Parts: sequence; C-alpha cells; structure tokens
Amino acid sequence: MAGREDPPPEVHIRVHSRRGANTIHPMEADTPPVTATSAAPSPNTDVYREVKHFKKWVPWLIPSFVVVNTVMFVITMYVNNCPKNSVSCVAGFLGRFSFQPFKENPLLGPSSSALEKMGALDVSKVVHKHEGWRLITCMWLHGGVFHLLANMLSLLVIGIRLEQEFGFVRIGLLYLISGLGGSLLSALFIQSNISVGASGALFGLLGGMLSELITNWTMYANKVAALVTLVIIIAINLAVGILPHVDNFAHIGGFLSGFLLGFVFLIRPQFGWVNQRYAPTGYSSISTKPKFKMYQCILWAFSLILLIVWFTVGLVLLLRGVDLNDNCSWCHYLSCVPTSRWSCNTQPVSCLSEQTGAGQYTLTCSNNGRSKSYSLLNPTTSQIQGLCVQLCR
Repeated sequence: MAGREDPPPEVHIRVHSRRGANTIHPMEADTPPVTATSAAPSPNTDVYREVKHFKKWVPWLIPSFVVVNTVMFVITMYVNNCPKNSVSCVAGFLGRFSFQPFKENPLLGPSSSALEKMGALDVSKVVHKHEGWRLITCMWLHGGVFHLLANMLSLLVIGIRLEQEFGFVRIGLLYLISGLGGSLLSALFIQSNISVGASGALFGLLGGMLSELITNWTMYANKVAALVTLVIIIAINLAVGILPHVDNFAHIGGFLSGFLLGFVFLIRPQFGWVNQRYAPTGYSSISTKPKFKMYQCILWAFSLILLIVWFTVGLVLLLRGVDLNDNCSWCHYLSCVPTSRWSCNTQPVSCLSEQTGAGQYTLTCSNNGRSKSYSLLNPTTSQIQGLCVQLCR
C-alpha cells in the first residue's frame, strides 16, 4: 500500500507592514531530505522570525527635531527683545519674549533683523559673505508661533510614522537633505527677502512618502487609493504656497529633493527574497528571488544621478549669484499668484527718516510714499526699521 505523503511545512516570516497591523507572509518550502545528521522537521510547524528590513523602530529623532525647533524659537525671541528694540509689542507681559506688532509680523514672532541674526537665509550674505551655513540654519528657525505650530504638528504627524517604518538614519537624512534642497531652490529664485522655516524639509518627507509608495508598489494593498490620497494632500499643500509671504520655492525644492531621495533611501526588498533570506536552516526555496525588482534598481540609480546633478549645479549657480528669475519670466507665479485681494510685491521695504524737532521723527516709505510722524526719544535702528515695516504694509 502506498504511503501517504505529508504536506510541506509552511514557513511564516513575521514582518511589519504599512498596510495596517502586523501581517504574516507565508511561503511554501521544499522539505529537505532526512539524513543521519539532521532530523526531519515536524509537518505543519510554524516558524516565526521578525525581519529586520520591516521592523518597527521607536521614534526619537523626529520628536527631538520638534524640541530643537521649539528651543530655537525661544532663543530667537530672547534675542529679539521686543521691549528694547520696538516702540510697541504684542503680549507685553512676556517681557523680553513679547512679540513684534501685528502689522510688522502677523505670525506672532520676532523681527526680520532678529531672524537674520539667528541665521535666516539671506542670499546676499550667502553669495558675497560666503555664509553658506545659512542654507541649513534657516530650516531651524520660524517666523512666529503660528508658523512654528503648523510645521511642528505636521512634522509629528508625518515624521513619526516614517521613522517607525524606516528608522532614524534614513528619515533623518531625508529630512536634512530635503531641507537643503528647499533652501537651495528658494535662494535661486527669492533673493530680495530672508527665508526661514522647516517647510522644505516637511515637503521632502511628503515627497519621500510618494516615491516610497511608487518604488514599493507591489507590497501595498489599496495602492491606487493610497496614491490618490497622497497626491491630493501634496497638491493642496503646494496650492497654499501661491499665497503671498509663503516661500513656495522652498516647498517645491524640498518636495522634489525628497521625492528623489525616497527612491534611494526608502527602497524595500521584495517579500520573495525576504522569505528566502530568513527561512530557517534546512529549508530551501523553490526558486531564487532577487532582492529588488528591476524597476526599483533603475529608479534608484536614476534618482541618485539626478540628485547629484541638482545639488552640484544648484550650488554652483547660487555661489555665482545667478537669479533664475532672469531666465524664467513666469516662474515667480509658482510662489505667488497676484489677485485683486493681495499683491505679490516682494521688494524689501525702506524708509527715509527725518528729525523734525526734539523727539519728533517723520518716516516716509519709499515703496508706497506714505508718511507718518512719531514721537521717539533716541530711537534705535531696530525701532526705526520696525516702524518702517509697519508703515509700508
């Protein structure tokens, strides 16, 4: 009588998936022949191993970034010292940490001069005074409480999940390099004003999420719905950038840098290779699977080349003082679209100051021609500048 053949065992590899809870991906394995030195595995034995490529990380870097940004804002407000450097302040009970007047800074924050002292992106200083470090420091500064809250809440929502999935090294590099890319594109187009904020790095995380979905396409369930949702979120955020006083070039530069970096940093091995790699000793797979699919490798190489070219060319153009608006007459509409309700004039404000009597000064805005008299006793340059900003807006 012919003997009954036992079914092959199943090897279960435990991974963590972004599709929801922990999932199990089974693979049928060939049963190795029984020899004198090896015992036959028990039929239907489940072997569980956690795969390092899909492990869950404990997020700590993104919360640290939030703390650093918050501390930098507090330091900036200390340096700002509104009671000393301005005629009037908002929330004066905060003393040295009170805010500039709403007409000067509606975001509840410091003056432009204080941000510049702290390392805001000032293209003229980057080009002519070789202060290239401002391309990095500007992403740790914020224009006000509202600006800080919006960016930090977004960073927590987006960044923590990414760090859980991919770890602090890859997400940290993605954040920092994307922020640099955003600063670089902003500096090539917006050269008359200073720029601050972590928005470029945040858009880099969004870009990385999109490219991660594309390069790991076969691993996702409901992939089309996820793609459409992510694209809509990105489109809405970029659309907000056409409002005045929003640096959409930093958003675009950060997003494009993060999108390319996602193909490089966030690539995942295929489940078939994972099953082979982590199968228990003694099991052999039916066929050999490559670690990555061909399209993943092509996207990885192509994106890496584009990143190197972009940062090399961008830095060379910036250090040569090139203004890309001279070569693109319509590009400024990517950052601000003028309407009947707002203007996109980004020219820096300037005023003529004239002392008309003891403690009496008359300021005339060079931008709009408005004049106003003020009673000031030995005003400082910062006080005059603050009044000038309020007069010209």
